[in-house]
Amino acid sequence: MSPITERLLSLADEGYRQFQISLMPIVDPARVIGVRTPVLRKLAKELAGTPEAQAFLRELPHTYYEENNLHAFLVEQIKDYDGCIAAIDAFLPYVDNWSTCDGWSPKVIKKHPEDLLCKIREWMSSDHPYTVRYGIGMLQRHFLDDRFCPEYLEWVARVDREEYYVRMMVAWYFATALAKQYEATLPYMRERCLPEWTHNKAIQKAVESYRVTDEHKEQLKQYKCTKGRL
Repeated sequence: MSPITERLLSLADEGYRQFQISLMPIVDPARVIGVRTPVLRKLAKELAGTPEAQAFLRELPHTYYEENNLHAFLVEQIKDYDGCIAAIDAFLPYVDNWSTCDGWSPKVIKKHPEDLLCKIREWMSSDHPYTVRYGIGMLQRHFLDDRFCPEYLEWVARVDREEYYVRMMVAWYFATALAKQYEATLPYMRERCLPEWTHNKAIQKAVESYRVTDEHKEQLKQYKCTKGRL
């Protein structure tokens, strides 16, 4: 057992562990230690750049959920774009739950938008569901504001996967797009371009969002698919 793993085990919080287990039914409870995210982020900053951290980043696959999250937070600390992308690509095949997938975004990658877009398309075409989810998440995080282009909506709409956590990310992406780029996104709802479940989930999330106006919410409700109406 590595010194970092021993340290994580010493930081266990049983109450928080039970809470985490309840949120992640697909993760084996035996793999959850119960270390809070702020503690993991603080540890990542402390370890970043050390030989100990470099050795830990090479120790894939990890055993514990928190080891994976710490790994992600250590990758966030990498300042070199190419080195960071290489570390992301090495790690993504081992990501196995939505929480680890969604909780990190290295700052350096947003400084290289054109290169990042190429990587996002590569991630979205992966056979690994959480790599696809990560790619959609990065498109949502970095390209729905001033760098938005309508064609990105089509990229996500073309994601044809059956995995629940991929479909949910597609829905989440479109709900966020409705909040930030309503006029460009509305035709996808009006013309029902997404699979029915994803379409309805996107509308549900948008209607629940405080970032979508009441007027837009009422309009979106008209486009919800019901039995017999697609």
